[in-house]
Amino acid sequence: MALMTGKQYEDSLRKMKFKVYLMGEKVDNPVDHPIIRPSMNSVKMTYELAHDPQHEDLMTATSSLDGKKVNRFCHLHQNTEDLIKKVKMQRLLGQKTAACFQRCVGMDAMNAVDSVTCEMDQKLGTNYHERFRKFMKMVQDNDYTVDGAMTDPKGDRGVSPSKQADPDLFTHVVERRKEGIVVRGAKAHQTGALNSHWILVMPTISMTKDDADYALSFACPADAEGISYIYGRQSCDTRKLEGSEIDVGNCRFGGHEALMVFDNVFVPWENVFMCGEYEFSGMLVERFAGYHRQSYGGCKVGVGDVLIGAAALAADYNGASKASHVKDKLIEMIHLNETLFSCGIACSAQGHKTASGTYLIDLLLANVCKQNVTRFPYEIARLAEDIAGGLMVTMPSEKDLRHPEIGKIVDKYFKGVNGVPTENRCRVMRLVENMTLGTAAVGYRTESMHGAGSPQAQRIMISRQGNLEQKKKLAKEIARIKD
Repeated sequence: MALMTGKQYEDSLRKMKFKVYLMGEKVDNPVDHPIIRPSMNSVKMTYELAHDPQHEDLMTATSSLDGKKVNRFCHLHQNTEDLIKKVKMQRLLGQKTAACFQRCVGMDAMNAVDSVTCEMDQKLGTNYHERFRKFMKMVQDNDYTVDGAMTDPKGDRGVSPSKQADPDLFTHVVERRKEGIVVRGAKAHQTGALNSHWILVMPTISMTKDDADYALSFACPADAEGISYIYGRQSCDTRKLEGSEIDVGNCRFGGHEALMVFDNVFVPWENVFMCGEYEFSGMLVERFAGYHRQSYGGCKVGVGDVLIGAAALAADYNGASKASHVKDKLIEMIHLNETLFSCGIACSAQGHKTASGTYLIDLLLANVCKQNVTRFPYEIARLAEDIAGGLMVTMPSEKDLRHPEIGKIVDKYFKGVNGVPTENRCRVMRLVENMTLGTAAVGYRTESMHGAGSPQAQRIMISRQGNLEQKKKLAKEIARIKD
């Protein structure tokens, strides 16, 4: 089964035995929980579109491992065309869900681990790459969703992993056995964890010799013994429990994050891809971050397309679409959104082949892409709120609109352009609210700031990759300066 259908994916999650806590209660059925379900629908879309002939070229690829057709989210990039199609695929899914569709982290993790294990084996004589390729073959054959897990809680940011008062604040090896290793710790902010089949763990920072037990990469089933999840809160998330549709804003799709806890989890050696090789931890972090920063030039642009469309609809329904300042604001939103897309395409087109055969994006341009993402979505959201107007946060509830007595009053006084139902105006207002302030904002605005590393992380990489000395040399040659 190289390509799962959406239904097969949903059925596969029902067979898993997650240990999940949400708002202080244990959740026995995450798939159908009203708060979690929309995020599952987003991932489900990655399976459904793969069977749509219209989108097959973007959603699927030919495996470099066995030549079979696989979901692109399980693919190892083999050329710059693959890198470009990845970004276009992410934009498409953002347009279809207006939310985070969650498989990007695993795709980026798999591509990073593939190239790093190859180079690690070449230098150290280990056999991690062979293990990882077997894991990849299994993932592709079953079309699994893999959750890439990098971010540790970190504790005191001024102290290295091995110097923390609590050693579990960074995920680490606590025991090495003949059959495998035992792991303890946690990974925070884990996107789509409960919608995944497997977890691919990576170190969170560049390690030193003293931190060798924390230089760790492995894979394990998402419902493995010893793993538990504490579901993260999002703004307005309990609206999903009210039974409303309009007030949720986007009742069909969403995203989620969770704290993933490893309580003495056993991992067989066949699924261990780094264990103490601290000198390669920085390379793995850098490459994963580069891939994931490229991703934001696709997914955030697709969600931005929906937000721009919602703002334009709000202007239509408000009767303000012909105002010159509204037109100019929409143009600016489009300009900013397409600039992000341009960065995603540019770092892909400038990619290069690594020793494993997997293609890596241009790291400098990928970091420039993400640096822009930390800014432009905020301005796009601000302009959307400006165009929509204050009604998006002062509007009565859907229950008021449906009420047999006051519903007529709400309908009368919140009508905009004649001929447009008040309900349509309410729906688009709630969508803008959801995407700029509510649950979708977690996967658009806030994640644009902190996902794949906060702004300073990109600035550090831009400094490293910017080749300032070469630029000085160019200036000296033109100015005829001799040292």
